[in-house]
Amino acid sequence: MKLISKLLGKLPTLSSKDLAMDLGTANTLIYLKGKGIVLNEPSFIAINTQNNSVHAVGMEAKVMWGRAPKEIQIHRPIRDGVINNLDLAQLMIKHFIGKALSRFRILKPRVIICVPSGITQVEMKAVIEAALQCGAGKVHLIEEPMAAAIGAGLAVDRPQGFMVVDIGGGTTDVAVISMGAVANSQSARVAGDEMDKAIVQYVKEKYHIIIGDLEAEEVKIQVGSAYPQGEDKTFPVRGRDLVRGVPKEVHLASAQVAEAIQEPLHQISEIIREVLNDTSPELQSDIHREGIFLTGGGSLIRDIDRYIEEHIGVPVKRVKDPLTSVVKGAGKALEEFPRFKKALIT
Repeated sequence: MKLISKLLGKLPTLSSKDLAMDLGTANTLIYLKGKGIVLNEPSFIAINTQNNSVHAVGMEAKVMWGRAPKEIQIHRPIRDGVINNLDLAQLMIKHFIGKALSRFRILKPRVIICVPSGITQVEMKAVIEAALQCGAGKVHLIEEPMAAAIGAGLAVDRPQGFMVVDIGGGTTDVAVISMGAVANSQSARVAGDEMDKAIVQYVKEKYHIIIGDLEAEEVKIQVGSAYPQGEDKTFPVRGRDLVRGVPKEVHLASAQVAEAIQEPLHQISEIIREVLNDTSPELQSDIHREGIFLTGGGSLIRDIDRYIEEHIGVPVKRVKDPLTSVVKGAGKALEEFPRFKKALIT
């Protein structure tokens, strides 16, 4: 009997492996219960149109963007934080879940998926349908700012107001959280992607050069700033000269990038202002005392915290690990399900 028990102990656990997923416009992250973050991949999928098969998913697909032959089409099935192509999203999610989960699983996992605050019933149904089709047993949704607050370690279940601003790739979500629930929120489809588009438009108007979205994203990451820097760094960008039709390179300075993204930054500040104005005086008092918490990839833009603080008049803090705080919060809700059940969308 001891030998049998010893052998059984070496076998994989035949049970569901519950997971949390941050299904983002730019990246998809998966948190596996008991293990933490096990996957962080770009939300891209490449399809071979000749045989209608999946050619690549994640980073392998992203690096093909703008470079693939005509029979390989690159897609981003998540737009503005929600599914815009259900079939491709299911293929992508199934691939990611397959990478994250053991092949020995026999029970369907419980899945918590992070979604924008402004998600519609139709968009919600698409997310749930995609997860169920990919093998999930029970699907729960959680608003991204709530997940970010939990991931940042804020005491969201106390009778105290916290404001979280999650600036992702497709959406900016602003929420006031108190007593384990969202008291007030707003979601707008202006975030990292809009900044990239603004940089593309700036280069086109100023230099008559067409650059790609990924090139603009790299510029934003390397020298992007909400304000001109004291030491004005530059970064080379390459594109097609609209006049001569040949490749051309120019160097963009951080001050130029700051100028290019002013409109998206202004819109984000206005969303925050609107949510604050629609919040009770008691919760406003808490927010003024505690500050506004920034999370998401867009919060990594240099001096964006100072920009928002100066425009709103409330202290602004960037949370630790803003790129992973949302999925970590969803993972914590998974690990302590009874405690955070109230925070889930039913």
